[in-house]
Amino acid sequence: MFREAATYGDSTDLEEYTSSVSSYISKCIDDVTVSKTIISRPNQKPWITAEVRTLLRTRDSAFKAGDKVALSRARTELSRAIREAKRAHAQRIHKHFMDSGDTRRMWQGLQAITNYRTTTPACDGDGSLPDALNNFYARFDRQNDVAARKSIPPPDDQVLCLTTAEVRKTLRRVNPRKAAGPDNIPGRVLKECAEQLADVLTDIFNISLSSAVVPTCFKAATIVPVPKKSSVSCLNDYRPVALTPTIMKCFERLVMTHIKTLLPPSLDPLQFAYRHNRSTDDAISTALHLALTHLDKKDTHVRMLYIDFSSAFNTIIPQQLIGKLSMLGLNTSLCNWILDFLTGRPQSVRIGNCTSSTTTLSTGAPQGCVLSPLLFTLLTHDCVATHSSNHIIKFADDTTLVGLISKNDESAYRDEVQRLTNWCKVNNLSLNVDKTKEMVVDFRRIRSDYSPLSINGSSVEIVNNIKFLGVHLDKDLTWSLNTSFLYKKSQQRLFFLRRLRKAQLPPTLLTTFYRGTIESILSCCITAWFGNCAISDRKTLQRIVKTAEKIIGVSLPSIKDIYTTRCIRKATSIVADWSHPSHTLFTLLPSGRRYRSIRALTSRLCNSFFPQAIRLLNEKGLD
Repeated sequence: MFREAATYGDSTDLEEYTSSVSSYISKCIDDVTVSKTIISRPNQKPWITAEVRTLLRTRDSAFKAGDKVALSRARTELSRAIREAKRAHAQRIHKHFMDSGDTRRMWQGLQAITNYRTTTPACDGDGSLPDALNNFYARFDRQNDVAARKSIPPPDDQVLCLTTAEVRKTLRRVNPRKAAGPDNIPGRVLKECAEQLADVLTDIFNISLSSAVVPTCFKAATIVPVPKKSSVSCLNDYRPVALTPTIMKCFERLVMTHIKTLLPPSLDPLQFAYRHNRSTDDAISTALHLALTHLDKKDTHVRMLYIDFSSAFNTIIPQQLIGKLSMLGLNTSLCNWILDFLTGRPQSVRIGNCTSSTTTLSTGAPQGCVLSPLLFTLLTHDCVATHSSNHIIKFADDTTLVGLISKNDESAYRDEVQRLTNWCKVNNLSLNVDKTKEMVVDFRRIRSDYSPLSINGSSVEIVNNIKFLGVHLDKDLTWSLNTSFLYKKSQQRLFFLRRLRKAQLPPTLLTTFYRGTIESILSCCITAWFGNCAISDRKTLQRIVKTAEKIIGVSLPSIKDIYTTRCIRKATSIVADWSHPSHTLFTLLPSGRRYRSIRALTSRLCNSFFPQAIRLLNEKGLD
């Protein structure tokens, strides 16, 4: 019915077709949805009810009137109502723990008791801020003078065609608790009505793919600025998070699955983000292994450049990206579709009840789209080191250049930095030199002076320590600073564990809370740093575990046991994944029963992840 109304002759107006379907879904939602206004107060207790509020007003009126009899009666009734409200609230919380399989309800109960919530700094209430931010986020679009031009597909070009079963399966996997996009169609509706909507959405998706046109309502984005820190001083301190239509996210997910089947598994092996069997642990361990292996040799040192990009996702030029996608094997029709997806995007900024005017962008990829991370990694896949003594470790837009320098010859390293700078200019990536830092690791007795790097006419600061993918890394490759950070953060979480204990929760639930909020902190990237951790630092972290054991009343895994388990698990996954960059480090001996040990002259290398993992695998094989 909707397609027939939007068909004129032999062509279908996709914009009208999509708009009519979206409007009909919204109308159906409005017809069956009951609107309800809930007033929340900053100091409102979780157990307070409408009856308690009424009695509070009655008591206040009696107090103001000076009626002692009425005031006494109101206070008595208020006390009774508060006791009943607290009792009812306690019963509701305990119901959260009745079903141990429903983890979401269980965590809701834990949060209700501990009041454990992460708070985001509030945005400024200035009414002009949304328009100012929208103009700020659109600044790269004004600098883009590369026109987007679609290519004519060859006659044998195969257009991606989606099936109703694929669309229905994707709709059923929608998270109903995610926020709706500009179309205000909630994910719950798409999930519950997947059977009814699958046919019409499949038709829309396939028309879009065949014509290489994405409906404008699907590309619309509402930017919700999230402060990067508690004290905001400039517009750049707001991170632009895009809310896009849930229907478009389903569409993107289907296209992304197809794109991944066209890419070789060995593409960009040192990109550790958005890939199966890759994590920050792998990126940190790989960088440390490269450095430690080189430092095992005589007269060597390592320079590590931690690069910071300014709004990396917002600077993507679609036409340049499409050229790279075409070279990677994506057909012309799909490239044209991606080009249309990235251009002509309506965008507005919303802060509370204030919304900016709409701006149309043709540069960048919204942070919040399903395809954006994949497209960025494909854009940067050719950002690789040209010298064998240099390695570029990437985790999304976090890029680290590891320079392995021998006999103070830094020519290859400095040439690599210049090549990387030129690559950024060609690909429209803006280097933030002020936030770009360098750290020098040198264990020689006689050390030379390190002249700072110069990027775009500005000197790069050399620091003694840096936070690398969530881990505090020191120039001496010691972990006292990282341990202190983990200890302090875990100590704060123990307060909530004590509150749960006072609420008389069973040990099983206390253990669940401990593992989710305390152990997860202690074991963050533990495979990368625990092997070289000093004994005093290990004891410091183990004190957290012992304190938690006393609070809960049960035995908990020690930090050493967690490290051993994680090492074996990580090593096993690397051995099974031939595309992993560290897969070649695990080579079997001729017997086929043990792995070849990594030769190490220093304890730093011997106690690092990969030598330790090989020893643990060999010990496991002997058992």
